[in-house]
Amino acid sequence: MPINILMPALSPTMEKGNLAKWLKKEGDKVKPGDVLAEIETDKATMEYEAVDEGTLAKIVVPEGSADVPVNQLIAVIASDGEDVKAAASSAGAAKPAQTKTAGAVASASVPAAQPAPPPAALTLARAPAPAAAANGHAATGARVFASPLAKRLARESGIDISRINGSGPHGRVVAHDVAQAKAGGGLRAPASASAGIAPMADDKIRALYKDGTYEIVPHDSMRKTIARRLVEAKATIPHFYLTVSCNIDRLMAAREDINMVAPKGDDGKPAWKVSVNDFVIKALAMSLMKIPAANVTWTEGGMLQHHEADVGVAVSIPGGLITPVIRSAQGKKITDISNEMRDLAGRARNKKLKPSEYEGGTTAVSNLGMFGIHEFSAVINPPQATILAVGVGEQRPIVKDGKIEIATMMTVTLSCDHRAVDGALGAEFLGAFKTFIENPVGMVM
Repeated sequence: MPINILMPALSPTMEKGNLAKWLKKEGDKVKPGDVLAEIETDKATMEYEAVDEGTLAKIVVPEGSADVPVNQLIAVIASDGEDVKAAASSAGAAKPAQTKTAGAVASASVPAAQPAPPPAALTLARAPAPAAAANGHAATGARVFASPLAKRLARESGIDISRINGSGPHGRVVAHDVAQAKAGGGLRAPASASAGIAPMADDKIRALYKDGTYEIVPHDSMRKTIARRLVEAKATIPHFYLTVSCNIDRLMAAREDINMVAPKGDDGKPAWKVSVNDFVIKALAMSLMKIPAANVTWTEGGMLQHHEADVGVAVSIPGGLITPVIRSAQGKKITDISNEMRDLAGRARNKKLKPSEYEGGTTAVSNLGMFGIHEFSAVINPPQATILAVGVGEQRPIVKDGKIEIATMMTVTLSCDHRAVDGALGAEFLGAFKTFIENPVGMVM
């Protein structure tokens, strides 16, 4: 029986990808573990592995194809001993064929990624529905398909049923979906107040500029994703900002001492080279442990209280940025954080990160100090509740004991999701960070 190979979901948020290259051609024998193709997402390049033995009978989607939706048929494999021509002719005939999603791993031979969701899950990729009453009708008047029990449970729980992702036939909302929503999962983001305001049309924007004075550079998938998530962040997360300046003279001295004692390897290079940002990551993680109420994620069904401090760090890469995550940063040595961050940043710039390495942080750091930026405010990366913007460390005059002194100061701004972290809590969290960063010995005891 022929096996349909579908475009996989390489991460929970992936909706489509680019089929960069086929590594097998029609007629080639394949066995489990063979790499069939390379798939590009906006963040990484993944290898696509076969999970069955047989012959690649037909390539449905040619290499170089962009924006191939998850679950779209891309190839057909003839089972071992099956007529290859017959299998090829069945391409697209899903009923008589088995449907399989090949394994996908990062280019550095990492474990298999999550399999693609069933076709019904494609409804999750649609834009968030407008706010609706719990009676199953959206504000626009469009009907929300849900079982009577699901409608009643949503109404009793005070949950907007139009925001619940349905897992039933044709995306129908069932009782299980409501229970999942109550537990904090399966809810679409609420529509923003400005959702009905359409952006200026492309032709009207171009009409503002004289012909021949510009060229159109098409958006790549990364830039589209960044734009979508920034709009989502500012439209759905009520931001507020807290700013404080930190004296980092002790930190700079500690950094110099740590780097000075780094042993050298056979190649003559030091085993580590700790940066100011490595201290920032550690201090932020320890602050989350000291103020656990700030180590949270907002969901409509309840607050997610995290037990580990997983700190995302914004890394600039060609065409945009990515935020690899230092897991359980609170328990790692500064030198280990430094080496892990260097590895993650290097692989991020080559688009070799696994989804598990850049998704799911509990907070994040954006550092523009190396560009000489004194102070700025960062946009929260959904679904996180905080992000710390770090400015340059520079010598400034300060007043100490009634006298003017020169100190190395660094200004940081904490952006908070007011639904999860209010003003007093945010101030307590930022105060803990300031204490750790100004007294670095407290991070190594």
